[in-house]
Formats: sequence, structure tokens, C-alpha cells
Amino acid sequence: MNPVNLRIGTRGSALALYQTNLVKRLLETACPGSTLEIVTIKTTGDRNQQRPVNPLETKRVFTREIEAALAAGEVHLAVHSAKDVAVVMPEGLITGAVLEREDPRDCLLTPDSRKLEDLLPGSRIGTSALRRKTQLLNRFPALQVEDLQGNVDTRLRKMMEGGYDAIVLAYAGVKRLGLTARVSEILNEETFYPAPGQGAILVQCREEDGETREALKRIHHAESGLRLDCERSFLRHLEGGCQLPCGLWTRLQDGGITAAGVLLSLDGLERVEARLETASDHPHQAGVKLADLLLNQGGDRILEKIRRQSS
Repeated sequence: MNPVNLRIGTRGSALALYQTNLVKRLLETACPGSTLEIVTIKTTGDRNQQRPVNPLETKRVFTREIEAALAAGEVHLAVHSAKDVAVVMPEGLITGAVLEREDPRDCLLTPDSRKLEDLLPGSRIGTSALRRKTQLLNRFPALQVEDLQGNVDTRLRKMMEGGYDAIVLAYAGVKRLGLTARVSEILNEETFYPAPGQGAILVQCREEDGETREALKRIHHAESGLRLDCERSFLRHLEGGCQLPCGLWTRLQDGGITAAGVLLSLDGLERVEARLETASDHPHQAGVKLADLLLNQGGDRILEKIRRQSS
């Protein structure tokens, strides 16, 4: 492929820049001689880190301004953590590539290497994700789960300064930033479900931009793309772009997809799970089917209750 001249849009956090530089290096290898410029863009989520957010707010708080720059042609592609991208993208934007996925699990960080089971009743545990909060409340109701905003380094600093006894983060981000020495426990995905798309890097481009699409095809990881397609269709079928207390894990094995999902009530008291195995050449349908299984087993009642509480 001929060299390309591309501007790459991203947030300015350390993790976002790590992910964007990874995309840049892959494109430089795939398209030798290319000129690639990184453009940092401040998002709504970056500006509001000191203010508690509505836990049911749409996912686009960390992508809206970047997607607007992409749609306007100010950048040619945009790099996101896949779990931050709304399941319905703005018109004209598509997924150009999904990189090989990092470990999707969550992890616990503590100042003294304690695990979840070791935390005393009343211990303060910080997280910003509704999915994590409800799973913690469901399994460990004696813990005091509190909101925690900010980038990874900010959250870690707040814990080390004594503001929290423990925090829960995505292991992929901690690993990419070289902070695994602080991890006291990697949480089992079959009991503490990850977010849809967690650990995956999604690269957006304009549907009409053929040159950029061709370049991104060269760095796309097919297996990670299949799993992400299943997970995003699961989330889309449940509730579209809103944050929900739900999670799932997926695996490709023996020519098929194995997936399991969970949906919880906002207080964490109610929990519904479902699991399925199906052909890997229909990841979208697998996500829809898993969501339907969850809804039919009582998830519809939980979802209706969440709608009433958020209206």
C-alpha cells in the first residue's frame, strides 16, 4: 500500500496516548513511509472529572468531541477504548479496525496487597463504573462503594493518599501503563463480569474515506473484532447508548463463540445471568440471542425498574 498522511484524534490522558501511539506504530509498519500526526482533543468526560456524573449518562462523554472532529474532517481516524464508544455511532462513522485485545478483566488495587475477600466491613472501595458498583454491592454488601473519578494515575494517587481502602480498574489499562505491581487481585471474569468491549482498542474512521479504511484493514485483528461485534450487539439490544449495570465475557473456541452476560439492579440486590454457545460466524446474532436470554430470565423486569428509576 502507498504511504498515507493521516491525522489521528485522541484524548490526552496517558492511557489514551499509549493506545494512540500503538495504533500509530502499527500503521507505520503496515504502511511504510506514512506521515501520522496525533491530535489531542479534550472531551466532556475529561472536563467533568471533578464532578459526579449521572451513572446512566450516555457513553459518548469520552468520545463526542473526537467524533465531531472526525466527522468534520479535522482528523482522519480516532482511537478509543472500545467500552467508551456508544453502540450506535454518529452517521457516517464506522469501525475501521479493532486491535488485538488485551486482558478484559477487572482488577483490585490496594495499598497493602489485600484481596476482595480480605477487606473488612465498611472498607471504602472506589470505582466510577455502575457495572462494578452493582457487582460489588451484590457480592460484598458490607463494603462501602464510593464514586471515584479521574484518570488511572489520579485514582491510584487518591487511594495511596488514604482516600480509599481499595479501587477497581480495568486490568488492561493498568497493564498498558506499567502499573501491575499495584494489583493485588485480578478478578475472575466468570463471577465479576467485565464491561462489553473492555480491553479492546477501537479505531473509527469516516465511511466515505476509502484510503483510511484500506490502511486500517492492515492492522485489524479479526478474532478481537468478532468478539467485540458480539459484545456490542449484546449491549445495543439491551438498551442502546446508556450506561447499564451489565457485563459479559466472550471466548472463541472450537469454531464457535461462548458468551455469558449479567444484568443487575441499581442497588445490586437483583442479579440475572445467562450463557450460550453458538457459531462464530454470526457474532452479531450471538449477542442479540444472549441479551434475549437475559431478558427472558428476569432481566426485562430489572431493566424496566432501571428505566423507572432514571426517568
